[in-house]
Amino acid sequence: MARPEVTRGEIWLVDMGMAQKIRPVVILSVAYLDHERALITYVPRTTSLRNTRFEVAHEAKGFDHGAFDAQSIGTMPSAKLVRRIAVLNEGILVQVENAVRSWLAL
Repeated sequence: MARPEVTRGEIWLVDMGMAQKIRPVVILSVAYLDHERALITYVPRTTSLRNTRFEVAHEAKGFDHGAFDAQSIGTMPSAKLVRRIAVLNEGILVQVENAVRSWLAL
């Protein structure tokens, strides 16, 4: 199976397993090389907002009102990627990066 071409800042649908189903995430990791683990790091998009300092609002055509939740950052095998659906606006990507930094005290 060919590995998907994944670029930082893209929004993908991923299979989160039975508990969370298929949902959109923004990719934060860089592309991995052939000899490296086939993993991606992501921040999921949620429509269950709590209005925390770690949520980054995201409004775009084709999406329900929602936000990227930096508290839910994760890593998973790239095999869980279903399909690319959009590319995140650079300004919003910077806000997501800052929310992750804040959450992890980096």
